[in-house]
Amino acid sequence: MRFGQQLKQSLIKDYYWHYIDYDGLKESLKKPFENGHDGEREAWTDDDEAAFIRQLEGELDKVFMFQKLKSKEIIGRIKSSEDEVKQVVDRQEELNRASDADTDESLEEDFQLLEADLSDIIADVHDLAKYTQLNYTGFQKIIKKHDKQTSIALRPTFATRLKAKPFFQDNYDAFIVTLSRLYDLVRTRGQPIKGDSSAGEKQQNFVRQTTKYWVHADNITEVKLIILKHLPVLVFNPNKEFEDKDSAITSIYYDNTDTWELYEGRLKKTEGAEAIRLRWYGGMENETIFVERKTHREDWTGEKSVKARFNLKEKNVNAFMAGKMTVEEAFAKMRKEGKKGEKEIADLEQLAREIQYRVITRKLVPVTRSFYHRTAFQLPGDARVRISLDTELTMTREDNLDGRKRTGANWRRMDIGIDWPFQQLPAEDVERFPYAVLEVKLQTQAGQEPPQWVRDLTASHLVEAVPKFSKFIHGTATLFPNRINLLPYWFPQMDIDIRKPVTHRFGIERPGTTASYTTSDVDDDSEDEFAQQTGQGPPPRGIEQDEDEGHRRLHAARDALEQTAAERERDEADATANGDARAPGNSLDVEERIAQQPLVDEEYLYDTDEEESPDDKLEEARRSGGLHYYPLLLQHHVLKAGHAITDIFHKLPTTTHLPQRGGMGQVNPQGQPIQGTKRFKAPPGKKIHVPVRVEPKVYFATERTFLSWLEFSIILGSIAATLVNFGDNVSLASAWGFTVVAVAALLYSVVIYALRVSMIRKRRAQVGGRYYDKWGTSLLCVGLLAATAVSFGIRLKYGSDVPLKGDKPSIQFGEKKMVVQGSF
Repeated sequence: MRFGQQLKQSLIKDYYWHYIDYDGLKESLKKPFENGHDGEREAWTDDDEAAFIRQLEGELDKVFMFQKLKSKEIIGRIKSSEDEVKQVVDRQEELNRASDADTDESLEEDFQLLEADLSDIIADVHDLAKYTQLNYTGFQKIIKKHDKQTSIALRPTFATRLKAKPFFQDNYDAFIVTLSRLYDLVRTRGQPIKGDSSAGEKQQNFVRQTTKYWVHADNITEVKLIILKHLPVLVFNPNKEFEDKDSAITSIYYDNTDTWELYEGRLKKTEGAEAIRLRWYGGMENETIFVERKTHREDWTGEKSVKARFNLKEKNVNAFMAGKMTVEEAFAKMRKEGKKGEKEIADLEQLAREIQYRVITRKLVPVTRSFYHRTAFQLPGDARVRISLDTELTMTREDNLDGRKRTGANWRRMDIGIDWPFQQLPAEDVERFPYAVLEVKLQTQAGQEPPQWVRDLTASHLVEAVPKFSKFIHGTATLFPNRINLLPYWFPQMDIDIRKPVTHRFGIERPGTTASYTTSDVDDDSEDEFAQQTGQGPPPRGIEQDEDEGHRRLHAARDALEQTAAERERDEADATANGDARAPGNSLDVEERIAQQPLVDEEYLYDTDEEESPDDKLEEARRSGGLHYYPLLLQHHVLKAGHAITDIFHKLPTTTHLPQRGGMGQVNPQGQPIQGTKRFKAPPGKKIHVPVRVEPKVYFATERTFLSWLEFSIILGSIAATLVNFGDNVSLASAWGFTVVAVAALLYSVVIYALRVSMIRKRRAQVGGRYYDKWGTSLLCVGLLAATAVSFGIRLKYGSDVPLKGDKPSIQFGEKKMVVQGSF
């Protein structure tokens, strides 16, 4: 879908007159034809450029002023809500202290009103974030179109104007933290769950079931707002005002730059694979550094993957990692203070000793740094459901390879801190990840389902499931392209837009209504009625605009209404026909869904490069005339005929195919179809590693299959031996047939068993081979049928006159019988 059409369908009706006039700017770039509808368009002049810049500046002023005013309005509403919530909570506390007092019925009504008011503010924050994102994309696209059509580079100049009026740089995290605290107070009626807010920072060992997802930048704020209505934002220090550095997390990963053993171990998910990293929270001034070791455990071991860690002072890191500081010296102060038990200190010392030994003996050095801002959602002290969203994810090189001293003798480079996006670094030293990473961490009992809202979120269009995604693996594979040849399975997907169309109602809605807040709610009666619904008429646009343009944009919105409504009805009809009222989405616990998946047609929100459709090009060529019109016309009719033929074949009844693993048609544990993905080819000289789960029962199953074939071969051999010893010549022919089939089956089973064991040992996901038997059973049946057919054929041909083995055949002539020398 083109961006212009997407803008019309996504804009919010209350903000209708404040959006960028994308269509108007696009029309301004189109010069009239020199001779009516024929010939070339007129040349782009300096006056045209000046007029376009004035129009563009007006649109920027309009968007900037509206965003600024709306942001101030939201801040004022939040402050007002804070005072109201405080008053109601104080009344609740007074009522609780007066145990003999009657229950205040109006108090519950006040909480309900406050909850509705906060939900409305949350919806406003969501709408403003969407408004900002759409307008920023619109400016980027119109500048790109201008530079392409006029051959005048306006992008560098306009980038300066954007920095002067940065409507797109508003930080919504402060809004979200405050709204989360207020909403949690109101939802719990002034009695929020108490607990250790910094549980995640103080725990030494973590055992969780984690599933990871990618979130497009367009959906980050919406995902945060959805989560905060169910879980509060986890704030480590609630006594201080929120700052950006409070959510910053930095990790430095170690590996051997000759063998890359930790990278490959984590990528292949081998039993016992480790990752060693140093982590700190906040800015570079933080003196507490956590030394962590993550150990992967296969499910068949009965153990869970564990992350264990201990803390060091920053000044001691170099000495400890080099072995110059002993473990006893590192923990001397902790033992002296006596804040931890002797057993706990002993366990930490053992962990430190193992990590230090591994770093020294394996020659591990810093290789990759990951930086991101984390928003964590969790009930304090309750780790049953913990959701974290990592934004501004960036990986940088921390090695001293290629003749460059990035860290020198230090354990980390000092030329960067938390000053994202690290513009001072060269391009080869930094990888800015384009998506946010959502981690859903659950601690549920056996057979217990995750909360319904978690299942709804992970099955929605807002997230893209990426099982086993690793920041360390992605950063290392990206930053060391000349040294890493084995790539993760998600690597080729980085060039694909993960946004999906909205196919069912899910997201932020205002209280007391289920209506959407896009132009699809615009009435079809009149423009006056539309202005009455929105509560405003056309405000000043920032530039002069006539009444005809207002009508044109209103009609464009109504066209979007009709198309969106038709698409919604069609999607709902399809969902009903499939027996599921919910849209295709992601499974909560998806595992390795890349291997052997069919190619499917992908549908994206809009094309990021080309704004002009083939129909527009054809119409342009028709007007201008010339020979180039006829090839386009022929191409148009060929494509149209091809689509018609394809539609006919799609409507033909076919046999029902079993859905492939992870392909279209498969359902997840929630009973929803799983979105299929494409199979990708590795870049030249590289290999894509597809994660494959290998358990002992896989080997046992392969061995049982081989023994079954061996047993069947022995039975056939026994039948052949019986026929040879106790049968006639027909039985001898049958015995030969059964013997050949038995030997062939035996050899076939040995070869297949050896190939399967090799594939399992190498964790190959059916690449170059199959785990299922495609031809063996069929060939076996054909062989048995042939051997039996030979036996029956000879028996029917000769009947009961066939002599036994060893008898000399004879020919009867009347009363005389002549014996023939030889035998059959």
